[in-house]
Amino acid sequence: MSGTPRPASGNDGGRPPKAPSSQQRPAKAPGSRQRPAKAPGSQGRPSKTLSSRARTRLAAGTLLAPFFALFTVAMIVPVAYALWLSLFTEKQSGLGFDGPRTVFDGLGNYAAALGDQAFREGFWVLLGYCAFYIPLMGGGAIVLALLLDTALARARRFFQLALFLPHAIPGLIAALIWIYLYTPQLSPVVAAMEAGGIGFDFFSSEGTLPSIVNIALWEWLGYNVVIFYAALQAVDRSLLEAATVDGAGNWRIAFSIKLPLIRSSLVMVLLFTIIGSLQLFTGPLILSRGSGSAVTSTWTPNMYAYSAAFERNDYGLAAAASVLIALVAAVLSFAVTRFTNRKEARP
Repeated sequence: MSGTPRPASGNDGGRPPKAPSSQQRPAKAPGSRQRPAKAPGSQGRPSKTLSSRARTRLAAGTLLAPFFALFTVAMIVPVAYALWLSLFTEKQSGLGFDGPRTVFDGLGNYAAALGDQAFREGFWVLLGYCAFYIPLMGGGAIVLALLLDTALARARRFFQLALFLPHAIPGLIAALIWIYLYTPQLSPVVAAMEAGGIGFDFFSSEGTLPSIVNIALWEWLGYNVVIFYAALQAVDRSLLEAATVDGAGNWRIAFSIKLPLIRSSLVMVLLFTIIGSLQLFTGPLILSRGSGSAVTSTWTPNMYAYSAAFERNDYGLAAAASVLIALVAAVLSFAVTRFTNRKEARP
């Protein structure tokens, strides 16, 4: 009959609908979590990110391994041995016929070093040395670097090489050269000073400290100039051009823009200079060999440790003195770093 409705497609003959098979799972309710489908073949294999990280770590470890091995052999092992050696001393047994015996002394070597007036006076000498050397070194290096960085400077490469060249000469050779220039009847410098009516004894008690400061300045000034000049070259030139347009002069640009922007280099040079001052050894040792020199074998703490080890054969005392010098250097470095960090943190 034309009025009879047809059954819906998929349900021919009025059959009930088929139940969903196991392959046709019903859709999950909204809000339920659904695991993302894994790509074929991805099961059981490490991801590309993990493998790249592993390769990066392996490459970094391979490159850093020689450094850490050398650092351990050249730094950690000697420091540990010095600490161990400083706890022992040699004493004669009985009437002295059996020779010296190495016995545990605890902190006895440290007490002996601190109780020795010569060791304590060495730090006062270093204090006077730093009072002369650090301002002259820092101020001179900054001024020369600023002059090289100005637009009016000419022949920059020549002056950089001329200033850095003394640093390439070993400290021992530099000290020997200056000993010759300080010696009367040999030095043309002393002869010229005497001809001009200037009499100055570089080996006297008053002239020893300026003589050693002069040797250190000649050797290290150019090195610090190169560090400051490299830092100044990294300053954004647009800032300098803007300051020039605003009417700032060279002095204002140097002290208000350039120096604040290279503060990290200034702190680094200050730390290195302090640590190097505490290790003062070569210049005074060579100067002490001169005739009539006021420099003694215990003039600086490093010379005291050297004398204890190689002149008195007291290796425990020498190790204790070396450890105390290292502690003083660490404390000063920490104090300088803490002070500069607080200054940078201030608004």
